[in-house]
Amino acid sequence: MAGRFAPRPTRTTVRGGHAAVPGGVPRPAAVAGRRRTWTPDGPLDLGLVLGPLRRGPGDPTFRATPDGSVWRACRTPAGPGTLRVALRGGAAEAEAWGPGAEWLLDRLPDLLGASDDPSAFAPRHRLVALTRHRRPGLRLTRTGLVLESLIPSILEQKVTADEAYRAWRLLVRQFGEPAPGPAPDRMHVMPDPRTWAMIPSWEWHRAGVDNKRASTILRAVRVAARLEEAVLLDPPRAQARLELVSGIGPWTSAEVVQRSHGAADSVTTGDLHLPRIVGYALAGDRDADDAVMLSLLEPYAGQRHRAARLILLSGRTPPRRRPKMPRTDIGLL
Repeated sequence: MAGRFAPRPTRTTVRGGHAAVPGGVPRPAAVAGRRRTWTPDGPLDLGLVLGPLRRGPGDPTFRATPDGSVWRACRTPAGPGTLRVALRGGAAEAEAWGPGAEWLLDRLPDLLGASDDPSAFAPRHRLVALTRHRRPGLRLTRTGLVLESLIPSILEQKVTADEAYRAWRLLVRQFGEPAPGPAPDRMHVMPDPRTWAMIPSWEWHRAGVDNKRASTILRAVRVAARLEEAVLLDPPRAQARLELVSGIGPWTSAEVVQRSHGAADSVTTGDLHLPRIVGYALAGDRDADDAVMLSLLEPYAGQRHRAARLILLSGRTPPRRRPKMPRTDIGLL
């Protein structure tokens, strides 16, 4: 997806020594913000593109504000950074703060789907075609960051979404650092690898994280540099590298490269709900497993993740007849 990319260095707008923050509490504006504008060559829906990066409604690293802006607090190779993006007149206007500001702005087009090619997708089912027509602004984001997707994905292994989101929220707020610049209140950058490795066992327990998931995260952060280098590999090889870490399997690695690489074909297997949703949407099968799901998605080879996203966006899900996964009681307060 091509587009026009115009850098425009500037400073934050400061009133009374503070920067105005939509949807948050003002913070001292001690750091100049840098701005860039990028114009996509087609429809762009910020919510659809960046939504997969949000880990629950209280995610400290992600915020959507009433003025239509999306804020991200990231740990980049250049250091922590805060990015604000908003669509104005068909153009994406971005502003960033912190040591990672330039890194984030340089990769703004990829973040918003510039390296994605929606035209390569050919719908094979009426439901998929209709959803694509209704959601023309869907693009697959490419963050270029591995750990920021890997750690929350590990936290989501074999537990409810609410439990995983709670753990991520508590750990990032306690051990991360405040987002640079005039970010909305309580936004934080996730901890660096060394800090993750130093979290005491009882703090994992308090956050509701069992020893298996905590140990997997600890193994991952010990080889963080090698895992971040996976962004230079194609998605299958990147997944293979991630899966060298004990405790990281196909489900987790697919969830990561979908975000870090914008991997259009990396469909998630081993999921509790996705096979049933795909099976029901495409074949009326409420009991589909991974094998059935992969068979149904075969016509979309090369674009299976995009097909699954469109199916999820269609809202066509099987009637619930199984109880929700029970909550665990590990460390709940």
